[in-house]
Amino acid sequence: MTGRLWYKREDLSLASRLRRTYYELMRDDLDQFILQYGLVDSYFNFQERKEPYPFVERRELKPKARIPTLEYGSHNAFLVIFIEDTIPVSHKKYIRFFDDNKVTKKNFIKAESISLKQEFERTQKYLDSKYVWDLLRDILPVDYALLIQRDPSTKLYDKYCLTHFHVRIDWPIAEAAEELAIALRYTSKNLYEKGDKYAEDLQKKFFEYYGQPVMSGGRRTAAIVASQYFRRLSCLSTVYAGSSESRAMIRISEKGPSKTVLMKLSEKEVREISSQSSMTNAAFKENYVIAREGRSSVVLFHVTYEYTVHAKEPDDGKLRELNPDLYWLTVGSEQILPKPFTWKFPPLNVNRIYT
Repeated sequence: MTGRLWYKREDLSLASRLRRTYYELMRDDLDQFILQYGLVDSYFNFQERKEPYPFVERRELKPKARIPTLEYGSHNAFLVIFIEDTIPVSHKKYIRFFDDNKVTKKNFIKAESISLKQEFERTQKYLDSKYVWDLLRDILPVDYALLIQRDPSTKLYDKYCLTHFHVRIDWPIAEAAEELAIALRYTSKNLYEKGDKYAEDLQKKFFEYYGQPVMSGGRRTAAIVASQYFRRLSCLSTVYAGSSESRAMIRISEKGPSKTVLMKLSEKEVREISSQSSMTNAAFKENYVIAREGRSSVVLFHVTYEYTVHAKEPDDGKLRELNPDLYWLTVGSEQILPKPFTWKFPPLNVNRIYT
């Protein structure tokens, strides 16, 4: 990753190391919940409405692939920001979190777009509450982002909570692209210093850097702008985005971008994967298969992306020219994920995008 880096674990105090451990544990649970909400629940939304699920084609998962510009109303959309520390108030200019969009009973009552299915309790907003998932389900459909961060009301211990809803990301795309371009040494001070065409190409590469097409919708654009902005903080951040167009759970963290989608596997593919993983077909179907469609199995397919040399800071630190045709991302790993919250079965490495 480029720009200001978060502190590595070995550079942290023992107290901060414990906080990072806690953050990563909470993030593991959040990963599972969002996979369930964003993909599994979406699949059954289509089933209930007797609509065929629009599976993502494998070619759509290649770097620089174009995604069909068609929205599906039955697919759950969301935007969630999870910060390791607390965002300083000085960042409210671009990350719009204020008293009137705090997670409080009073603000929920005032928000016409929110309809809670049960009475809101103050402790429900903490990630270690067993009722937090119910709250998230109720407010994830709301426009803009949900903000989860370290509880700013106490410094005695680390506790993560949903602090704000309806959070707008108001940092201009051009400024985000400029900051990335300067870090990667494609420009020295200004996005437009080499002309309008060069600036336009840099903004297109900014979208590619985060694994999104240039014409991405509002939530995905907000997600990549937020991911770039949070590099200004010296802590970890994770941004989750899902749209009715992409049909994917997009996750951007300190490890870069990744996507998870629903994929159909033939009976032959299931047998091959089970055999390669030293697992019975029955065990695979019980722990990895979300649903069956005829003789096909529906599973969670996860792709991580890695940066090429063109998307990393040059070793010599010198300015360089942009070649828009060169790829900035490559496929890093491909995995079949177990069903959300499956305890003992790990992801299975596969090769599906280029086969």
